[in-house]
Amino acid sequence: MKDPVKSRPFAAAAMDNVLNPEGFSGVVIQPSRGWGGLPLGEVWRFRELVFFLVWRDLKVRYRQSVLGALWIIIQPLVTMAVFSLIFNRFLGIDSGNDVPYPVFSYTALLPWMYFSNSLSRCSNSLVGNAALISKIYFPRLIVPLSAVLPGLVDFLIAFVILLGMLLYYGIWPGWAILTLPLLLLLAMITTLGVGLWLSALNVQYRDVQYITPFLIQVWMYATPIIYSTSRIPERWLWLYNLNPMVGVVQSFRRILLNDQSFGGVSWPSLAIALVILVSGLIYFRQTERIFADVV
Repeated sequence: MKDPVKSRPFAAAAMDNVLNPEGFSGVVIQPSRGWGGLPLGEVWRFRELVFFLVWRDLKVRYRQSVLGALWIIIQPLVTMAVFSLIFNRFLGIDSGNDVPYPVFSYTALLPWMYFSNSLSRCSNSLVGNAALISKIYFPRLIVPLSAVLPGLVDFLIAFVILLGMLLYYGIWPGWAILTLPLLLLLAMITTLGVGLWLSALNVQYRDVQYITPFLIQVWMYATPIIYSTSRIPERWLWLYNLNPMVGVVQSFRRILLNDQSFGGVSWPSLAIALVILVSGLIYFRQTERIFADVV
């Protein structure tokens, strides 16, 4: 006859752990309370999951398309051609100086398309990964974070095309081009900040997925992509410069086109970008406890 102690089922042993917590060696997962601390250490511990989600996005994005990754350069080139034809040729909108309009618009489209495409993916990231969120534990911040990183690959590929255009038009950037990663970081901060708000809101209110494209379209017209900031009345410039993407676009033009007349990042736009990020992190942290139940 078997020893009844040794033949006890697993459930009974598990019950002992419940009744005797001191002998329990598992991990207890508790929801965040209040503002809480940001799980940056946990995000770093799950960095392989970030890499996996980014790699998955890059692999499946153009899997069943005929042109595949060529869409990365087709989209900004076609948009540049449409802007040049309609706004420059037909409507007479120019760059405000001697910069050719095609390179004027393409230089702005690079950071803008990173922002708009990444924001679209980020806003729907939690709902799109509902099965993952509802089944396993990991820092939820990883999901929107991994949605803004794949756009960097698109940006680098399209940036090579821009360098060819600059060479064609005989435009030579100065040493200030080395500061472009900082501008791209500012675009990432703005994208992640807005994306945290939209992704968290989208879990509870699916209207967000319909509002986001409209928001991006309006935001584009509020950013100097088609036109120069010289067309903005001076009394409204202070309000206009609160848009953090204005500083990013203008600084890209100033550095890449080697033209100081385009201005650069203003302190108010930088402050607004940081406020959006911090507030987005706080709201995301407060609401992430309900993601698995609602999504």
